[in-house]
Amino acid sequence: SASNRSALIRIPASRGISTRTEIRCPDPTCNPYLALAMMLNSGLDGVKNNLTPPAEVKRDIFKMTAAEMEAEGISVMPGSLKEALEELKANPIAKPTLGEHIYEKYIIAKEKEWDSFRTAVTDWELEKYLTVY
Repeated sequence: SASNRSALIRIPASRGISTRTEIRCPDPTCNPYLALAMMLNSGLDGVKNNLTPPAEVKRDIFKMTAAEMEAEGISVMPGSLKEALEELKANPIAKPTLGEHIYEKYIIAKEKEWDSFRTAVTDWELEKYLTVY
């Protein structure tokens, strides 16, 4: 999208010698080298397989309902680390892009991180459930 700042990938409207692409999805805590490797290889995979990019979305995606997004063919990013890991494991180019060693070690580390997060007791849970039960 040229002017829509809610799009996942944006090519700003001003063009010319300084045309750039904005990838708006990486988490600021990600490893930039691994993220860039995955994005570049995903793009190359699309070129090699003659994939057609979806049409530009001109509406503000943040203001769309789930039904409107589905009607436009817009899918949402994973809502948790667990969902993101499931997507990564299902991605056929992830292991070849990252290499088997990094891929396997990354999955193991992030599964441990998810398990730690999943089993942590939060202040909200303590306040909500200890006062009720």
